[in-house]
Amino acid sequence: MNPVFASLSVAHLHALDTLLQLKNLSHAAERLGSSQSVLSRQLAHMRNAFDDPLLVRQGRGYVLSERAEALVAPLRQVLAQLDTLRQPETFSPARCERRFSLAASDYIAEHMLPLLMQRLAQQAPGVSIDYHAWQPDQFERLASGEIDLATTLFDSAPPGLHGRMLGEDRAVCLMHRDHPLAEQPQVSQDDYCAWGHVRISAGGDKDSFVDQHLRAQGLARRIILQVPFFSAAVQVLGGSQALATVPEHIARQLSRLHPLTWRPLAFVEHTQRYWVVWHQRLQASAEHRWLRGLVFELWQQSQFGVQGRYADSP
Repeated sequence: MNPVFASLSVAHLHALDTLLQLKNLSHAAERLGSSQSVLSRQLAHMRNAFDDPLLVRQGRGYVLSERAEALVAPLRQVLAQLDTLRQPETFSPARCERRFSLAASDYIAEHMLPLLMQRLAQQAPGVSIDYHAWQPDQFERLASGEIDLATTLFDSAPPGLHGRMLGEDRAVCLMHRDHPLAEQPQVSQDDYCAWGHVRISAGGDKDSFVDQHLRAQGLARRIILQVPFFSAAVQVLGGSQALATVPEHIARQLSRLHPLTWRPLAFVEHTQRYWVVWHQRLQASAEHRWLRGLVFELWQQSQFGVQGRYADSP
């Protein structure tokens, strides 16, 4: 065995993990609470240990070498296993000092994140949160360890992930309260295709089933704006006659807060399932088990979550 490799410490592995994620020495040093010069020396040591440059300068930044790319997933698994060794037999939130990375939509950030931070301040003041916008194609971020927990929409958890279903919902059509379609009890297929649409891309797959249904008939809706934020979509809907396809519980809440209303879709039925998901490497983690339990509890208690299967129309 390379004697330099044998000298690597857990601190080296954490530093390497952070460098592989951020690909930036100054940002990695800031996250690790270290100096850039110390981290630079650690990187030189690890390059010697792996006999590989690991991070290769390109322009003003860095890219990962082929060897470094191959290290990302196994390194995260090793660190997760080491974390289980240091966890006490009886987990205490009050003594937990960990930074968790969560991912969901900006709707969750606005309405649920304040509740989570209030509870953490009361129960686990040493816990901190990094919040990311979630996209439907980002499941590899859970495997790499970049994201610890995500809330999203799909029928069942993908392979390699664990999940807990938060509730079921249906998609509805959100619009300005003075929109011509607001006078109808439901939105027909012809009317749905006749108006422009705002598509909200973050948080989960909210509306691709509609596009699949229309494509099967040789039809398509007209997307006038695709945006990752509910907040931006709400502002556009409030000043136009565009439509947005969103989960019913979100439509209800947004209609209480803004000059909007919603109507069911008359031409297609689709049950949407909300999940909180995590990678299997975190399944046995006491800290992670506590966090996901807390997220589930707050979701169930909050007025902003799914309150049961299909409520009555407005």
